[in-house]
Amino acid sequence: MGNCLNFLSSNVKSENARVSDNASRSSSGSLPTPRTESEILSSRSLKAFTFNELKTATRNFRPDSLVGEGGFGYVFKGWIDSQTFTASKPGLGMVVAVKKLKPEGSQGHKEWLTEVNYLGQLHHPNLVKLIGYCLDGGHRLLVYEFMPRGSLENHLFRRGPQPLSWATRIKVAITAAKGLTFLHDPERQVIYRDVKASNILLDLEFNAKLSDFGLAKAGPTGDKTHVSTRVIGTQGYAAPEYIATGRLSAKADIYSFGVVLLELLSGRPAFDSSKPSTEQNLVDWAKPFLGDKRKLFRIMDSKLEGQYPKKVAYAFAILALQCISNDPRKRPCMSEVLPVLEQLQDPKNADKILQNVRVKSITGKKSPMGHNALPHRSAPSSSSLQQTPDASPLRRTPPRSPIRQTPGGSPFRQTPGGSPLRQTPSGSPLRRTPGGSPLPSNRQSPSMH
Repeated sequence: MGNCLNFLSSNVKSENARVSDNASRSSSGSLPTPRTESEILSSRSLKAFTFNELKTATRNFRPDSLVGEGGFGYVFKGWIDSQTFTASKPGLGMVVAVKKLKPEGSQGHKEWLTEVNYLGQLHHPNLVKLIGYCLDGGHRLLVYEFMPRGSLENHLFRRGPQPLSWATRIKVAITAAKGLTFLHDPERQVIYRDVKASNILLDLEFNAKLSDFGLAKAGPTGDKTHVSTRVIGTQGYAAPEYIATGRLSAKADIYSFGVVLLELLSGRPAFDSSKPSTEQNLVDWAKPFLGDKRKLFRIMDSKLEGQYPKKVAYAFAILALQCISNDPRKRPCMSEVLPVLEQLQDPKNADKILQNVRVKSITGKKSPMGHNALPHRSAPSSSSLQQTPDASPLRRTPPRSPIRQTPGGSPFRQTPGGSPLRQTPSGSPLRRTPGGSPLPSNRQSPSMH
């Protein structure tokens, strides 16, 4: 999946090597490739539901069970017995999110099968759990664990939720990084290809889980550095070299993760068409401020009200800057990013990291973690980028950019600003049903798990 840079000082890396290694090696081993459709659907870890079973679990897909809608179809809240996985009465058993694809929806059978393939084999605390599927006649459905806090996108960009504290933002970044590190591990070499705030779902304790694997791709093998594929993704998140050439590597995921770090810092979506043209693309707008600790406050999320450790935020910004380097060779690997984030949980470690960073100028001199940085350039136009519609359960986000959204949606959640469904314009606040479960207004999808 490419070489990693000597991104961290040895003392920081050694203190975190054990934790990061454990995070990358969770329950699943290497993936057998390729597999036929019958092999994928015969996975012992997944339950094959009948359409009637899921009708019962969701009360016949009643409108008041609807928690999300997107180009892929609809997401419903349902209940199943936690032992037998048979349908149970509302309020009894285990809550699940049921994603029901529209026959004419943007997420086709190929993406649906890809999600079953990867989530049927990959098991990790920071990947959303796929419980089962339904392929019954013309019906295609997926059944996931229900994520009660919805998507990161909802919390950062919608007006309703309580603003995330700095400590919670660090926690979300770390737990999302653990999931991505697991995917990139040499034993698996999976390129996620859809890192974005709307695909990062949160449990009750704000632990992040990656969802929506319809675009996942096996990484390069042997001495190859990339795989060639059609360009598809979400405006503002896609790596410039991938947009320009169609060459995909794990470093494209790193770029997208860097954009998510910027969203956590700024509280602004990756792309926002409501802003002036010079501020619509988050990377282009924020990049000039990231390497200057005296200017960083200009892009910090005002909802934090200044309640964050300044040195930690600066180190966090430098890490984001390294991830969004225009040159993929200068981006760190996730196995390097994760230890830095873990260190930043304790403000005392910020100095330890910054001592080894020489920041002079983003243009032509030494970049943050000591690597040569390219002069800042805008990323290639994403007008030709096919966007991924939001299939994430528990949310729905209307397209907000001219690029075609990418099919693959993640269960349970709504996608406000800028993620395909994924790009969602401004995202209206979710309204809650009398019972307290999130129900998106105008059928915006809330949280998918």
